[in-house]
Amino acid sequence: MGYAAGLFLDYSLITMHGLHLTADLRHCRCAPVWLTDAHALGTFCVQAVQDTGLQAVAQVFHTFPATEQGPGGVTATVLLAESHLCVHTWPEQAGVTLDVYVCNFGADHSTKAHALMHALMTLFAPQQVQSHSLQRG
Repeated sequence: MGYAAGLFLDYSLITMHGLHLTADLRHCRCAPVWLTDAHALGTFCVQAVQDTGLQAVAQVFHTFPATEQGPGGVTATVLLAESHLCVHTWPEQAGVTLDVYVCNFGADHSTKAHALMHALMTLFAPQQVQSHSLQRG
């Protein structure tokens, strides 16, 4: 129990609700730019967030250096008012991992999270997908 503004609050009645979607994409058939250009991928991610009705509040996009195996991959992270989106690419393997998490406190953002995941999967055009959905809280 807590005390706020003259009211006793039972914090055990407040539960965390969220949806955590992940996907491992293999044999992606997208244009190479989506796997190697952090700015291009980040711009797409921010637009996809907006298009699905989620709210971006910050972003970080990073390109990793090339190695003997090929060009460096990228990480695109978009901090959402609802939680986060994170994309990691492995261009030498034509692979991508996706992570979309939305808190559902105050409103259910699950449909928007699924729409965002769909937009990203469409962009990367993988031949193989392993995805998971986890209810959090």
